[in-house]
Amino acid sequence: MRATESFRIEPLSSVHDRSGFSSGSAPLDRYFREQASQDVKRRIATCFVAVNAQTGEVGGFYTLAATSIVLDALTPDIAKKLPRYPVVPAALLGRLAVSGRCQGKGLGSALLGDALIRTSRTEIGVFVMLVDAKDDAAQRFYERYGFSLLPGEVRRLSLPIATALRQLATMHVPTKRP
Repeated sequence: MRATESFRIEPLSSVHDRSGFSSGSAPLDRYFREQASQDVKRRIATCFVAVNAQTGEVGGFYTLAATSIVLDALTPDIAKKLPRYPVVPAALLGRLAVSGRCQGKGLGSALLGDALIRTSRTEIGVFVMLVDAKDDAAQRFYERYGFSLLPGEVRRLSLPIATALRQLATMHVPTKRP
């Protein structure tokens, strides 16, 4: 069974039990258990969780926040196609983690796809999604989906939303909800 078939992705709420969540990354686990709901309440970030449809267990989560990026920080081939505004609107995929029990089943990919689709549907302008990969493995994960390292950055990657939507369409991922 594919992870996307047995999980639903929804906004984090008080009904979700986060106490036992363990992804293998202490900083991500601590954030999710102790700070995510505060960031949501303060409107610093939104948090979405993948919930097992049968058990209600949280299998993974991600956060999104509004941000911007200096136009000159984008790759030249992307920047040359944009108006010469000093900054470009962006979404920050701040954190993404999958519980150890759900790793290797495609749930991380499903969460990333959901984040890109939600970002594309927002009613404000968002040109690009940014992510800060925590290590080499995370960087490779994002690069597999078309993210590219920003010039002069160690782990900050970007993916234009329009590019992401084209890629999702070729993967037959629905970009519209009923």
